[in-house]
Formats: sequence, structure tokens, C-alpha cells
Amino acid sequence: MFAGKPPRPRPRARGKIQDPLRARFKPIPEPSSQELVKEDTTTSDLAAGGTPEAGRTTLDEARRKGPVGWLQLLGPGLITGASDDDPSGIGTYTQVGSHFGYGLLWTAFFTFPLMSAVQELCSRIALQTGVGLGITLRRKFPTWLVGLAIAGLLAANTFNLGADLGAVAAGGELLSGGLVRTIWLIIPVAALILGLQFFMSYATIFKIFKWLTLALFAYVITAFFAHPQLDAVVKATFVPHLELSKDFIMALVAVLGTTISPYLFFWQASSEVDELRAAGATTPLTGRRGLKPAELRVARLDIFIGMAFSNLVMYFIILTSAAVLHANGKTDIQTAGQAAAALAPLAGPMAFVVFSIGLIGSGLLGIPILAASASYALKEFLGLRGDLASKPRYRPTFYIMLAAATLAGVAMNFMHLDPIRALFVTAVINGIVAPPLLILIILLGADRRIMKRSASGRLSLTLTGIAAGLMTLAAIALFGTLIAG
Repeated sequence: MFAGKPPRPRPRARGKIQDPLRARFKPIPEPSSQELVKEDTTTSDLAAGGTPEAGRTTLDEARRKGPVGWLQLLGPGLITGASDDDPSGIGTYTQVGSHFGYGLLWTAFFTFPLMSAVQELCSRIALQTGVGLGITLRRKFPTWLVGLAIAGLLAANTFNLGADLGAVAAGGELLSGGLVRTIWLIIPVAALILGLQFFMSYATIFKIFKWLTLALFAYVITAFFAHPQLDAVVKATFVPHLELSKDFIMALVAVLGTTISPYLFFWQASSEVDELRAAGATTPLTGRRGLKPAELRVARLDIFIGMAFSNLVMYFIILTSAAVLHANGKTDIQTAGQAAAALAPLAGPMAFVVFSIGLIGSGLLGIPILAASASYALKEFLGLRGDLASKPRYRPTFYIMLAAATLAGVAMNFMHLDPIRALFVTAVINGIVAPPLLILIILLGADRRIMKRSASGRLSLTLTGIAAGLMTLAAIALFGTLIAG
């Protein structure tokens, strides 16, 4: 009797299968390091963070190569700085400038050294240990405590991602002249971003969209066309203005939350680890011990430039919004069209086009980082493998986390939230979630048992401590004003 073809034997893995879902449902053999990397990625030319070579270019190499060499120094720090000016940042700074005028201009210069110190600390921890923040935090602190911190990060990231998705879709509606509704674009935008993440490396995504964020420099040019009051601008820049009101405290928490966002902590560290892994200088989960002084010098320069870029854009968005919107009595910005009006002195009737391009470009840069940083944090906490350079078929668990974060953001947009208002609320949530997580990272950086000679010095402890302290006080003050009415 004919019994049919015998069943095909399952392929035997070359070593233990590293992904739990693949091991359970589809035990494809564990790939070599070359097979694991996406075929269309450019990691032979670009490391995971975006630098042109696997591993850091040294300062000596940069000097020898000239302008190209200096550009090769820029990687995770530059990407982190650019992604910090995501739609949440644009929406927050526009609302702050329109509502308070020049009153919060001083925050751009004030937050620059603080966010630089925080990102330098996250980078230094990653370079020292060779693993992401989730793994390092879990090794030092109780699992339940780290779990609570990461749960807060996931909640903040989901809301942030949803708000950014809504903002990108709102930019699309603005470009179409209202013919295409915002809600119609949510799913296509999410599908586009997931497709890029699943099938292309982040280095490639960064190459495509980083130029779109240059549209944000329109705010820098518009500020001069708007003819702001020079004496008022200088005073507001260097003399802090404070108010004991609910709206002002909420605005201050939002500014701190969107400049020193918790998702940036994990993205900076994971990007550094990806660069080390691309250069063969670390291994997943086990990491390495010690960092080279040359690596740290280059990372610090990269971070300094990235944070300077971020704060420059922040300063001029607030300045332009104050000079154009606040000065003309437009203090309550609720729609993307109203926010775009800040660029009218430069772009005139085409202001909505410039604003939309900036909003879409920054969103397409920021949303993948939000989803990826949440996935990195969770997989590191759970001790799993996976990154944006890996093929989804070999690391399905990581990509399911990535898709889940994006889909949660999509679902949020069907709750009829106002996109521009949601961006501001997102910044407030980040400002509340960041302090406890930042305190854990500061304690980790000061631990000489883990950090050895790379433990935080006085300057790092002072600046990061000020950042954590101010964000904590601002969050407490916000809760106090809400309770007091």
C-alpha cells in the first residue's frame, strides 16, 4: 500500500537556537554571523548606528581623512540628537513658544550640558560593559525594580510613538490640502515604517530620511525674517524666567521630558553596542570588560555635536513660534495647520509644505527609534537576542516586540486624540517617567565594581544629578499643582 512520501526531517541547528519562538515553532538552524545580517543592509559600509565603518573612526584617522573622516566620527550621538527633535519635540516647542513667548528660551542652553552628560553616561556604560542598559541594570538592581522602570519606559514609548504616528499622518493631511484625512494615513504610515524596519537596516533608513530633518533648519532662517525683539530675546536666553502656575510647570516638565527622554537612554547604549558588535569587539549577553580611551573621546565628540544640533533646533523653534505666533496673539495651538503658521514669514503660503516635510521627516526618523528602543530594552531585560541588523526569520521575537509597539501606537490614534495636543502630553509623560530610570543609570555609572576606571567623575555626577533632581522636582511640582487645582 502506498504510504506517501516520508516526512521531511527538520533541519538540525548549528548550535543552540537563540530565539525562543523560532526554537519552538520553526527550528531553522542557527545562522552564521554573516547569514544573520539582512542581505540588503549596508553594514559592510555602515555600522548599526550609522557611521561609515564598523567600529569607531579614531581622531587621528579623522584628521588624516579630512572632512570625510570627521563625518565618519558621527554615529549614535548624531542620530540620538536628530531623533530628539521628533514630532513630539516640534509640537512641544511650538506650543511652548506660542503660549509663553520667549519665556522658556533659556531652557535650550540650560538643558544642553545636562542631556549631553546623560547621553555620555549611557554611552560610557555601553562601551565599558559591551551590553545594553537593560542587561547591565538587571545585573546590578533587583529584577522587580528594573522591571518597573522598563514598564514605565514601554508605556511612555507607546504613547510617544502613537503621538508621532498621528503627527506624521497630520503632516500628510496638511500636504494634501485636507483631501486625505489624518486617520486614513495612520495604518499606511505604520506599515511603511514596519516594512523598512523588517527588511532594511537602520543605517539605510537613516541615510534615506536624515536629510528630511534638515527642513527643521527653516525655523532658524525664519527667526531672522520674523524680526524678533533682540533685547527681549537676549534677556530670555540668559535670564531664566519662572512662574508658579500649572501651565508653566507643565510646560517645563514637557521641555525636560522631550529633551531628556527615557527612550534616548536605551537607544544611545544599544547603538554603541551594535557598533561594537559590528566591529567584533563584543558578544551578545556576555559583553566585554573595559573601554579604550580613544573610543570614549570619539563617542563624547559625537554626542556633543548631536546634542548641540538638537538644542539649536529646539531654540529656534521656540524663538520662531514666539516671534510669529505669540506676538500675534496666537497662544493656543491645537492643529498642525496652526503650528505651520510659524513658518509663514519665510515660506508664505507654502509654510505648510515646509512644516509638513519637517514633521514627516522627523517622524520617520523618530518612530523607528521609539519602537526599537522599547524592543531593545525589553529583550535585554528578558535576556533575548535580536537587533535591527538581524533577519526577522532568525530573530522573530525581537520583531514581534517591534510590531507590537507600533500597533499599540496605531490603536492609540483611533481613540480620537488630537495629534498636536498628544505630542505635548507625550513630553509630559516622558518627563515623569525619566527621573526614576535616570537615577538607576546614575547609580550604575558610579559603581566602580562594574565601571572600573570608567566610573563617573565629579562633573558627570554633578550634571546628571542636576538633571535627575530637576526633573524629579518638576514632576512633583506638577502633581502638587494638579492636586491643589
